[in-house]
Amino acid sequence: MLFPTPRLNDLDRLVLEQIEQMRTELRHQIRRVPTKWTEGLRKYLTADAVAASNSIEGFKVSTVDVVDLMEGERDVELSEDDRDETLAYQHMMAYIQTLHNAADFAYSKGLLNALHWMLQGHRHTASKPAGQWRRGPVYVTDPRDPSVAAYTAPDAEDVPGLMNELVDWLSNGDDAHPLIRAAMAHLHLISIHPWSDGNGRMSRSLQTLLIAREGVLAPEFSSIEAWLGRPGNTWEYYRELNARGSHYRPDQDVSSWIRFNLTAYHQQAQTVRNRLDRTRRVLELLTDFAAREGLDERLVAALHEVAMTGSVRRLRYEHAEGLSVQQAQRGLRELTSSGILESVGRTRARSYTAGPRFPEPALTAARTPVSLTDPYHR
Repeated sequence: MLFPTPRLNDLDRLVLEQIEQMRTELRHQIRRVPTKWTEGLRKYLTADAVAASNSIEGFKVSTVDVVDLMEGERDVELSEDDRDETLAYQHMMAYIQTLHNAADFAYSKGLLNALHWMLQGHRHTASKPAGQWRRGPVYVTDPRDPSVAAYTAPDAEDVPGLMNELVDWLSNGDDAHPLIRAAMAHLHLISIHPWSDGNGRMSRSLQTLLIAREGVLAPEFSSIEAWLGRPGNTWEYYRELNARGSHYRPDQDVSSWIRFNLTAYHQQAQTVRNRLDRTRRVLELLTDFAAREGLDERLVAALHEVAMTGSVRRLRYEHAEGLSVQQAQRGLRELTSSGILESVGRTRARSYTAGPRFPEPALTAARTPVSLTDPYHR
């Protein structure tokens, strides 16, 4: 038995309408931004989702470091565990993103186990197999006392039947809104806890997959994983899951879980909209600055990275503009020698930050915080 999808009340429906409107506006807004810049934003949002979802599980890697790993940087100062987990999750997310328009797509136990292998294959052991249902009990321990089981998952012998039911629901489902179905898929999978490890990230990824298959927005703009990874939201996330009880009890009302997810969708849409607005404003300021200084317009990409993320590395700039190694190095040297950027570190680990002549208005525009509205407490 799976959790029944709750009925929405009037306020829920109003919030859902607002989310749909924002996502439609975002789709049009994205189309108005040059492809080069939206591609950079897609990459950043993907990295943000990976960094946030991994942080919930205790793997701490900054979004910028994830971006550099995605670019192929080898000299990123991370522990071996953090690097392995980041790359595995990023590879799985990259595959999920490609499935958004797969014509012959179908949900199956094989698909879910294959995704799990991509996430956990590097940790595969006989006692904790990757890509296979668990063979024994699994517990989520209380972070304050590891001897206390905050949640005990269903018995291992019940997992195949529950996963059959879940796959059937994913394939045939109900008439709920796609965003509601995505939230319910997350709850179903994390409650079944079918694998020995990686269940949280798999559940969040399944939600992203359902959102991607909806097709309104590219998955990079739709995932709520980055929102869930913010410390206060992570605490609320755990609180919502704990509210389901210490054992699998699907015969309950999960309306609060739906409201939690609708808040996440709403605020993540606000966040992406704000970042798009900020990107456009920063680009305008940097383009004007480059024109006044007589700089090659391709240098704006390096300046934009510094303004938006705090630093840029040669490989990131090189890929953003499709430059050769020599062209990228020459451009960064020009910006450094003129005092617009400052060089930090040595050789391949070198990065560049804002120098004394970096245009302050662009930094201000990039760093000014904005407020997010809680749709349920306006």
